[in-house]
Amino acid sequence: MTDFANKTYFITGGGSGIGFATARRLLDEGANVVIAGRDADRLDRAVKELDGGDRVLAVALDVARPAELEAAFEQVSARFGSLHGVFANAGVGLNARTADVSEEDFDRVVGTNFKGAFFTVQKALPLLAEGSSVVLNSSWLVHRGMGPGSVYAASKAAVLNLPQTLAPDLAERGIRVNAVTPGHIRTEMFDAVAPVEEVRDFFRGQVALGTLGTPQDIAETVLFLLSPRAAYVTGQEFVVDGGLVGSVPA
Repeated sequence: MTDFANKTYFITGGGSGIGFATARRLLDEGANVVIAGRDADRLDRAVKELDGGDRVLAVALDVARPAELEAAFEQVSARFGSLHGVFANAGVGLNARTADVSEEDFDRVVGTNFKGAFFTVQKALPLLAEGSSVVLNSSWLVHRGMGPGSVYAASKAAVLNLPQTLAPDLAERGIRVNAVTPGHIRTEMFDAVAPVEEVRDFFRGQVALGTLGTPQDIAETVLFLLSPRAAYVTGQEFVVDGGLVGSVPA
């Protein structure tokens, strides 16, 4: 518990899925948590379920709008003073063939997934304490192409590139920057793509371990990267995928 006690962490997309699981684990370890997302009702439900009292702050915002991020960090400053870590987790999917992608689709996906991640980090910088940690959420599709995923995968490839440049840029302040790359994880986004068991079985068949991951699987890796145990880790990618990307199932 000493790794996180009385420290404060900011999580975008914190109302559900991987972000929510990470918030729960941080609270279990004694941290203060700020969860951010676009859906105020979802955030309210998450706050009640987390049951962290004054250690939880929910902020409704659109990460694609830097002014809303600035306003959110003003609330964080007033409530907690400083930050010790950021998990830029917010993302939206798009399952569409290239010919069917509209400009609105492109702007929405790139705006949330890449622009949102970049400005989440930038706007957090004044509050981040020396020795803080930033974790960005990428995707297995960066490594394994899928026809209907061109815009989504490209936005996540941009996210995956950020630790390589942000790590040296922020090193003078002792701020570490890494990425976590999930495989097939049972979240609301995944269930929208695989709504029936037959489709989920297809995805399981791609994974060496033969199972789908859980948000908690990713949260444990994020906690490691946020913690002092990863004090000499920066500019790296951690793939948590059950063997999806690097293995062929037997």
